[in-house]
Amino acid sequence: MTIAQNIAIVGAGMAGIACARTLVQAGHKVTVFEKSASVGGRMATRNSPFGNFDHGAQYFTARDARFIRALQTSPGVCKPWSANTVRVLDAQGRVTQSDLPPQEAHWVPVPDMNALPRHWATPLVAQGSVEFETRVTRIERDALNRKKWQLQTHGAQDSAHVFSGFDAVLLAMPSGPCHDLLQQSELVPKFAAAVSLAEVAPCWTLMLAFPQAMQPTMSSLGPQWNAARSTHHRIAWLARESSKPQRANVERWTVQASVAWSHEHFEDDEARVQAKLLKAFAEVTGIRAEPSHVEVKRWRFAQTLKPVGKTHLWDAKAGIGVCGDYLLGCRVEDAFVSGLELALAVNS
Repeated sequence: MTIAQNIAIVGAGMAGIACARTLVQAGHKVTVFEKSASVGGRMATRNSPFGNFDHGAQYFTARDARFIRALQTSPGVCKPWSANTVRVLDAQGRVTQSDLPPQEAHWVPVPDMNALPRHWATPLVAQGSVEFETRVTRIERDALNRKKWQLQTHGAQDSAHVFSGFDAVLLAMPSGPCHDLLQQSELVPKFAAAVSLAEVAPCWTLMLAFPQAMQPTMSSLGPQWNAARSTHHRIAWLARESSKPQRANVERWTVQASVAWSHEHFEDDEARVQAKLLKAFAEVTGIRAEPSHVEVKRWRFAQTLKPVGKTHLWDAKAGIGVCGDYLLGCRVEDAFVSGLELALAVNS
């Protein structure tokens, strides 16, 4: 029989939530620490007066039987999207090939990408088990019990607080912050070395709204496809947000810059990035209309180029673990599997 433990999880993205819900179902006490004001990580949603944007992950696929079963426990939360008709474009925006016929379903949560992690986190939030806007700055042995762990944190208005009494601490953070926290806390050096093997690229994301084109009462602007990969040197991906199920009808586009361009212009100011990506968007799509809403978002850790090659990291003797999509790849499902596998290892 597994003995119930008091476990801290740092990060409330898909990996952290998958790990937390699995451990709670096994009877453990879990506290999740999240530096932002909501769960989901890169399964993120940006709201605007014209509708929302899935400005992180655009969709997900489901191949692992455990992920499929987990999704089936939440019927109606996710819907198929016609991104499975995605086109591949050359630098001039001409279609060079299509992914038709679809090989697998492409799914999106409704009414926004954040809906799935938010739904799965609802019991945790209701129990007060998620500490929002709380950044963990150091992990160290508990001052009152050296067999346990305590977390130093900074919260709103830079308030400091210490949470103590944890049997295990699990890091479900992007690779960079995870590596830094492991090193700063002087924890399991082999884990810091393993995490450093991951190569993760940044991404600039552009969000556009054209309320002059309302679906379905008016024809959409520009191309007739809803999603495309592009070889344009500035743009890697484009998606018509308003084509996704249960979204607002206002024509909206999310544009993700290429790895090379995002890296080269990582430190550029937002106005410069916005202007350059808007120009590239017009070149690729042929849409020259002036958008009523334009904004950009810079993701520092966006796409895994080289994964670590493990599902998770777990040191049972120390009580320290690591999970995240970058250990396996870059897909939403990779994050889920990593979080699940770590929880199973802790519970074994």
